[in-house]
Amino acid sequence: MRPIILGIFAALFFAFTFVLNQSMEIGGGSWVWSASLRYFFMVPLLVLIVACRKNLAEVWQELKANPVSWLIWSTVGFGLFYGGICFAGAYGPGWLVAGTWQLTIISGTLLAPLFYEKKISGNGSMQLTRRKIPFRSLTFSIFIVLGVIIMQLEFAVSIALKDALFCLIPILIASFAYPLGNRKMMEICDGRLDVFQRVLGMTIASLPFWILLSIGGVLTGGLPGKQQVIQSAIVAVFSGIIATILFFAATDLVKDNMIKLGAVEATQSLEVLFALLGEVLFLSAHLPSPVSFLGISFVMFGMILHSVYSSKKIHINTSVEA
Repeated sequence: MRPIILGIFAALFFAFTFVLNQSMEIGGGSWVWSASLRYFFMVPLLVLIVACRKNLAEVWQELKANPVSWLIWSTVGFGLFYGGICFAGAYGPGWLVAGTWQLTIISGTLLAPLFYEKKISGNGSMQLTRRKIPFRSLTFSIFIVLGVIIMQLEFAVSIALKDALFCLIPILIASFAYPLGNRKMMEICDGRLDVFQRVLGMTIASLPFWILLSIGGVLTGGLPGKQQVIQSAIVAVFSGIIATILFFAATDLVKDNMIKLGAVEATQSLEVLFALLGEVLFLSAHLPSPVSFLGISFVMFGMILHSVYSSKKIHINTSVEA
């Protein structure tokens, strides 16, 4: 249950992203700065955290040892992910973006065949076998996404087609990019870096993407306003630091079990609930309708199924080992 609890708290802090990005959009801020400023603020914060833990040198060594892989997968996992989320936020409200983002639950599960796991063969040798899609977990994920669709349906039908596509397509790309970049870097690091070190390394390696994006932002819209800078700093701390570390810590605990990994990623469905609550409290959004509450019930029930199934698997494995 510990990975699930960490995932839930990560969802809570990730929800600040959608609420504050919506607030910045209402205030006239550009999505370019909402995206890039978060990672610029994250660098010194993470450097301070890792330096205090006295393991900064290992990050630099890993970056030097495999710079191309770090650059590619960090750009995918952080750049395409958050750039897509912020772009979508310019065309849809925060809780709609949060709801559509739950596509990553299915996307992450479908990525399983791209990765390998170590298994001991009959003669005692170590072999690499391609992972299989855990269809039971995928079934639960579809159930959760069904709840999210129900919850978002009333609002989604009122959006123009162009805005709906500009909101949907970037999030669809981001939904694959985030788990793909995260898992690839776990594979490359192979346990040599802890969560703090890996997040720092990925943040540093994604900086070229954010610098290029910022240059485009300056040329097309000028520098960000003071309020957007402050809100971006809050997002960097709450979502970029706290939520990311909590989520990566949860995935690290279950990285060798695709079913449990899918369950942890499914906890992120709660982002839509937390984002909705945040918009109601801070942005004066309307309370959800009974239909939306029905969707919330589907999401919560799907979460229970994930937790029960994951706990059952742990209990069975423990009994066998005993």
